[in-house]
Amino acid sequence: MPTTVNAYAAPSESEDLIATTIERRDVGPDDVLIDIKFAGICHSDIHTVRGDWGPQTYPLAPGHEIAGIVTEVGSNVTKHSVGDRVGVGCMVNSCGECKNCEAGEEQYCLKGNTGTYGAKDRDGSITQGGYSTHIVVTEDFVIRIPEGIDLDVAAPLLCAGITTFSPLKRWGAGPGKKVAIVGLGGLGHMAVKLAAAMGAEVTVLSQSLKKQEDGLRLGAKHYYATSDENTFSDLAGSFDLIINTVSATLPISDYLGLLALDGALVNVGAPAEPLPVNAFALIGGRRSFAGSLIGGIRETQEMLDFCAEHHLGAEVEVISADKINEAYERVLASDVRYRFVIDTSTLN
Repeated sequence: MPTTVNAYAAPSESEDLIATTIERRDVGPDDVLIDIKFAGICHSDIHTVRGDWGPQTYPLAPGHEIAGIVTEVGSNVTKHSVGDRVGVGCMVNSCGECKNCEAGEEQYCLKGNTGTYGAKDRDGSITQGGYSTHIVVTEDFVIRIPEGIDLDVAAPLLCAGITTFSPLKRWGAGPGKKVAIVGLGGLGHMAVKLAAAMGAEVTVLSQSLKKQEDGLRLGAKHYYATSDENTFSDLAGSFDLIINTVSATLPISDYLGLLALDGALVNVGAPAEPLPVNAFALIGGRRSFAGSLIGGIRETQEMLDFCAEHHLGAEVEVISADKINEAYERVLASDVRYRFVIDTSTLN
């Protein structure tokens, strides 16, 4: 029989989230039951429950930055044991058979990966996320959290960490490379920490200088305000790689002008509106405009191990569940440094 657990969920796209209960499936042979300790609040949660990215099935409990402890495993499970510290990120399943899944890139599953919430699960039900006390996930999508990272600061790594680690690694951030991070929010602050730990020279490009002290503390060497019209002329042709973490419409062609020859601008922010690009901004410097979506399970484990090695975690503000709606408004007002994390014990 499915298990009823406490949760916070959105009743509709226009209503506040409320305390409620949701059903979790029985632990099958390949499943892991996780006692959730902390769940991060991602801007994607807000976009999704408010219908910004398309219609949803309600009630919907969001949350794809999950950290907790294994409390039960199925008979076939070999990767995890009761008592293990584990995490779950943005997906809980994929076909496992297409060429992308076989390459460890489950996020690009050709049949579509199964999102941690708001997706059709293998039994036809709609997945429910981490704003809850427990979750059941197939073992292949459960990731080990190494000792040396506390669970509260680890939770946001399951989205914000991997979303920025993956393109930094793929586009070669490291010693001798100049990397710019656009935006210093939940994603951006992790991008700065990771790029600096990889050995790159990091610059933050933010709308204003109000977070400059934070940016430099987190590992940036330089910090510029994009509201200053001189920034784009002064920094023209400067960067090997730019990671854009902002989920808003930006003048992309202006940012492309900041790239050196063969430089790349990689979008990880996901605005609802199209981003127009002037072709000459690409042609003029053999520049690339690319995108990147989270990371595969193997790479997510690599990211967590890297963070443990370099003593990296997210900068978090831990809240009780009854503060979730207030936290949403503060995220929208950019009033968080830098990730809200729900203490799920407050759901009991």
